[in-house]
Amino acid sequence: MSAESDPVYAPDQLKPGNRKRARKAAIISAAIMLLFFWGNHEGNTENIWLVVFAVGLVAALIVDAVLRRNGLKPEDQ
Repeated sequence: MSAESDPVYAPDQLKPGNRKRARKAAIISAAIMLLFFWGNHEGNTENIWLVVFAVGLVAALIVDAVLRRNGLKPEDQ
């Protein structure tokens, strides 16, 4: 019965991704979001959302680095 409940994975799902490339992409995305301040929108609602998402990306990178440094997250993921 355990063979039926085991999850099925494709081989590429188990390969670790390129962590350095993902970090660079997150930083570049946050910077591009902040460049959208000079768009064609009125009011500050869009600006608030842009800042929230950019700060969220940077916060996720910081939390990931702290967890990896403390050994709470494996290095291969």
